[in-house]
Amino acid sequence: MNHLLFIGAGQVVVIALVVLLLFGGTKIPELMKGLGKGYKIFKDEVDNIEKNIK
Repeated sequence: MNHLLFIGAGQVVVIALVVLLLFGGTKIPELMKGLGKGYKIFKDEVDNIEKNIK
């Protein structure tokens, strides 16, 4: 089951091509911007929880 966690370079290229085909070149920057904002909010909330625990 642990072997499912490791992705090779070829598989990353295939995944990137599929994403490009599904979303198109114009939607990818918007998608990445949204993911970045979501990650920042998540990280800030985790930091807040850790601060409140201490």
